Amino acid sequence: MSTQPEPWLRGPLPGIVPVLQPAAHALVLALEDVEHALEGLSEDDFWQQPGGITPLGFHVVHLAGATDRLLTYARGEALSGEQKTAAGAERELTKTRPTIAATLEAWRTGVARAMAQLRATSESDLAKPIAIGRAQLPSTVIGAIFHAAEHAARHAGQVVTTAKLLRGRAAGV
Repeated sequence: MSTQPEPWLRGPLPGIVPVLQPAAHALVLALEDVEHALEGLSEDDFWQQPGGITPLGFHVVHLAGATDRLLTYARGEALSGEQKTAAGAERELTKTRPTIAATLEAWRTGVARAMAQLRATSESDLAKPIAIGRAQLPSTVIGAIFHAAEHAARHAGQVVTTAKLLRGRAAGV
């Protein structure tokens, strides 16, 4: 367990406007929680589905992909063909079973890109309207950014809980 305080208690992240600090801190915490939760788990653990729950591997791949997609919308852009293909491939992850190392690296890269985007986002852009998905549902730049952060927190929580369940089962608890 880390002895340092949670990201929101470490001070502002450089170059990110104050209103986006909570989103940035949430993304950093989601990364740290996932890294810690996966420590010492095997590749088999990563794809187990105790009681039929979603495996850790799905959550980690989805964290990287969904964050990327949501922040693409926040930039006012449409998803690329590659992003759409990756989203569809998430349904097949229990068959392809990417490694812990590969999925964790993708999540680390995703958080690094998110931080770069948050640093490049000006406060004056936050209320700009954007359209989400095929249905072009209305949102704003700040809406997509905050959804990316809360979505990451939700899946990171699933990773932490599932990892604890797997460790408990291995210990006979």
